[in-house]
Amino acid sequence: MTIRRLYLARHGAADAFGELTDVGRRQAGLLGERLAAVPVDAVWHSPLPRAVASAYELARHLPENVPVTEAAELVDHVPYVPGAAETPPSWAGFFDGYDEAEAASGQRIADALVARFAKVPEPTAEGVRPGTHEVLVTHAYPIAWLVRHALDAPPSRWLGLNSANTALTVIEYRDGLPPTIVMFNDMSHLPPDLRWTGFPAGIRP
Repeated sequence: MTIRRLYLARHGAADAFGELTDVGRRQAGLLGERLAAVPVDAVWHSPLPRAVASAYELARHLPENVPVTEAAELVDHVPYVPGAAETPPSWAGFFDGYDEAEAASGQRIADALVARFAKVPEPTAEGVRPGTHEVLVTHAYPIAWLVRHALDAPPSRWLGLNSANTALTVIEYRDGLPPTIVMFNDMSHLPPDLRWTGFPAGIRP
């Protein structure tokens, strides 16, 4: 059976200008140390600087022959703008100002993201490999969209799925079977002081 394993990670902590901070670099390095035990075939990253820097920082802990490549589909975007009846009251103001063109653009990116990554690998000239391990360094919203898709949940259910900086989410895709969410937002590679960044302040376990 062919299996595709996606290791999804939000970029490390960034500053107000979208650049990776020293904390973000530490987080990305620790994620790289964790992934060093995985036979990673490729690291894909969003075009945005905080994701690019995170991808290269974690890749320092992987074999030198692992390619690190940009994937435009991983860019930060709103994948689906829900209608009024689908929008929780706490989110109502968030979508003010999104016009139809912006919503349609986000949906196209979301569709392209699913079409490219949310499936088993395509055959190559050498045939289909029994399994691939790919790291996707992206943002909270694309991760939420891929998790929602794997669960076959309504489109609006990407709302409320958040990921901490460099937290790990793993999804498996197999021939003829629904996707499997192996883990979501796992931060066990991070010490307590580096966990939960990217979330509002609050008491955390």
